[in-house]
Amino acid sequence: MTGEGHGDAVFVEEATECTDELVAAFVRLIPQLSSSSPPPGSGELTAMVGSEASTVLVARDGGLGGTIVGSLTLAMFRIPTGVRAWIEDVVVDESARGRGVGEALTQEALGRARAAGARTVELTSRPSREAANRLYLRLGFEVRDTNVYRFSLEG
Repeated sequence: MTGEGHGDAVFVEEATECTDELVAAFVRLIPQLSSSSPPPGSGELTAMVGSEASTVLVARDGGLGGTIVGSLTLAMFRIPTGVRAWIEDVVVDESARGRGVGEALTQEALGRARAAGARTVELTSRPSREAANRLYLRLGFEVRDTNVYRFSLEG
């Protein structure tokens, strides 16, 4: 999948192995997404890229020699009512925002979910992430009238 923005192509691909480059990219990207979650180390990334339930997508900036400028994790699993698909932890490097990276990642995830037989794709986004929320609405996501509950298993 390719996106265009400011003249530089964005290439989206699946991360299929844990490399030093992938670890370094997550060390740079995750703090831009969450100040309370540490970036995954090589063990966690190895488990993620090796899992049948998750697909780690990375966006590379063609104008910067292929530097990883964003990531998205697509979680898919079968439940009694069908294939569930969730987009999680979408993050675009501050230096690449506004250039179609998030859209390219999301479109690739939607295509993969469709190919796997999912009928819908879910995601959540904090209201404070205004640009991300505008993107999801523009791509056709709809706000659901549902309660989202969280039970903390820590502390």
